[in-house]
Amino acid sequence: MVNILIGFFIAFLIIEAITTRLYALYFWYGINSLFLGLIALLIGLEINDKALLISGSLTIIIKALLIPVIMKYLTQKFDIPRKIIPKIPIYYQVIIIPIILVFTYYLITPIINNFEIHKNYIAISIAALFISMLITIEHKNIAAQIIGFLNIENSLFLLGISATEGMPMLVELGIFVDLLMLIIIINLLFRYQGE
Repeated sequence: MVNILIGFFIAFLIIEAITTRLYALYFWYGINSLFLGLIALLIGLEINDKALLISGSLTIIIKALLIPVIMKYLTQKFDIPRKIIPKIPIYYQVIIIPIILVFTYYLITPIINNFEIHKNYIAISIAALFISMLITIEHKNIAAQIIGFLNIENSLFLLGISATEGMPMLVELGIFVDLLMLIIIINLLFRYQGE
């Protein structure tokens, strides 16, 4: 089941990379975060880790529901253009993304035997990290760059839960506080771009 969810996670991230509408980008980010939260919940149930269950629940509430709604509200409030034009044309991205996936597999191959479980998850989470970086650097629109940054955080969370079987609860709470601070910064940046 986790294999299916992680497949959807990377698939929706790839859809985000080739999306040219801002609201669609928010929607796919929410779906991507929903699958990340479900992965955390399933792994938490599998290893009976209450901290991971709380982290998964918070991921679904904050990242899958709250952040897309706030981003949409701020986009409307500051009249940010909804069409986003990537610096890298989509037909080049269709070539770049599979190269990233293959490159990541060969990058992780020498160290993959150091991990006893979830070996493929680590390769996918590192590929997701590179694709998230691509989303961040390919857009001029600040809202799309912020979504790319949030996807980097999602990828690191997936890497954390797959490589270490869950991060300490204190680290997770710190990340969620950082996300709340990020919302304040987003508000200020949108105000600046709207002026």
